[in-house]
Amino acid sequence: MAFCGRREKLGHKVEACIRSRGGEATYIPADVRDESQVKGFVDQTVHKSGRLDVAFNNAGITLEKPLHEYTSAEWDDVLATNLRGVFPAMKYEIPYMLANGGGNIVVTSSSNALATTEKKSAYAASKRGPVGLCSRLLWTMCEKRIRVNALTPGTAHLRRVAHMEDIPDSVWEAAASANAKLHIPMGPMATPQEVAAFALALASDDFPYVTGAQMVLDGGKTAHAG
Repeated sequence: MAFCGRREKLGHKVEACIRSRGGEATYIPADVRDESQVKGFVDQTVHKSGRLDVAFNNAGITLEKPLHEYTSAEWDDVLATNLRGVFPAMKYEIPYMLANGGGNIVVTSSSNALATTEKKSAYAASKRGPVGLCSRLLWTMCEKRIRVNALTPGTAHLRRVAHMEDIPDSVWEAAASANAKLHIPMGPMATPQEVAAFALALASDDFPYVTGAQMVLDGGKTAHAG
């Protein structure tokens, strides 16, 4: 398994963590905003493993403020990472999957693509795009035996976005729990492990008839908002 990211120190830390637990992982520095780096990442991954069967296009950032307060550069950065970055990823993943006779692509969207707030306009727009992309792409990919699905997780409160990274864990957990009760009928936010399990399920061969779908994992958040 290979993964990329633009924060190299963190990338190497994650790689070491996976290997320490008996997994196989290779971190390859790449910025999804740069097409040449994305191509290099995909090519290096296939060179190392010999083939490409599954791709999880998961890069994402957010910046929350009222629409009229965004600078053009801020807006473009969110869209370039979350939406445009999916294009070169698929562009260079698909030919390898075609050579294999099939494959599986999972793209991370967000519940904000369905229901959001006034300060998440750039993020919501950038996450709605991949849903449309997956639903249209399925028509050309089905006959090629490539499945494409959008994973749509939802949370009420993210620590970095809330500027609470430097506070004690106990304070963060209390604040996140209180916020979740306002937005998520099932209460607590999904854990990273729960979201990862859902992503793995979509990427597996257990659901061969699922493609072009928007798979929501949000504890009822979007239904509650409606």
